[in-house]
Amino acid sequence: MKICICGKGGSGKSTVVSLLAAALQDRSRPVMVVDSDESNACLHWMLGFSRPPTALMELAGGKKRIQRALRAGPAPDGESFEPGVLTRERLGPDDLPPTFVQQRNGLRLVSIGKIHQALEGCACPMGVLSREFLKKLQVDEGGIVLVDMEAGVEHFGRGVETSVDAVVAVVEPSLESVSLAQRIKDIAAGTGAMFSGAILNKVDSGELESSLSKALDSRSIQVLGKIPLRPEFVRSSLEGTAIEASPVEAEIRSLLDLLLSSLPATSGS
Repeated sequence: MKICICGKGGSGKSTVVSLLAAALQDRSRPVMVVDSDESNACLHWMLGFSRPPTALMELAGGKKRIQRALRAGPAPDGESFEPGVLTRERLGPDDLPPTFVQQRNGLRLVSIGKIHQALEGCACPMGVLSREFLKKLQVDEGGIVLVDMEAGVEHFGRGVETSVDAVVAVVEPSLESVSLAQRIKDIAAGTGAMFSGAILNKVDSGELESSLSKALDSRSIQVLGKIPLRPEFVRSSLEGTAIEASPVEAEIRSLLDLLLSSLPATSGS
């Protein structure tokens, strides 16, 4: 099952992905995290890895080669566009070369690619690669793929959600975040992916939780659960250390139960 985690910038998508991944590991569920955010460089250490895996963009032949393919123009040196990761009909978790996967105790991390320098161009090639990789990716029995998306909704225009089974919005306490969750729900309806609901993040009071829940309920958005605002998470972000799930273990367990129960019972992915 492939689950796309969306939301506004700074809402805490990577934190939510890291906490869900840890909870799935505790249940001995195979979990792969796909880093599809071209600007956020911190996901690997949030998951407890000392370095990120080599980006799949390199396995696909590099950004320039994919850009040429998108323009449908010939390569100046006459080479053909045949990025290996895109040529197979199906891809299993063990099919990628070791340098392109970080793994530990049933957790795998792969990265689509990042923007590293000025004038590098748009992130459209990364969106195409993310869509095609997820489309071909075959999940282990009982396994879950968590996709940490870029901020906003531009990825919907690249069709990434057509390659996943469910879409989840992370909502922080702001009208912008609530409104974006509504847009995510509405746009997801046109992609064929199921919108599972919203996860409240950075909630520090029952009153705030109630206000957010009412705002989402008025938009017919199911609340899957909440993650309290914790000083440990802030400290981890400052120090670049792994996110520890223990302070919110009960909330994550309840959230995960509801999320998994909302998913289709079977999937061909």
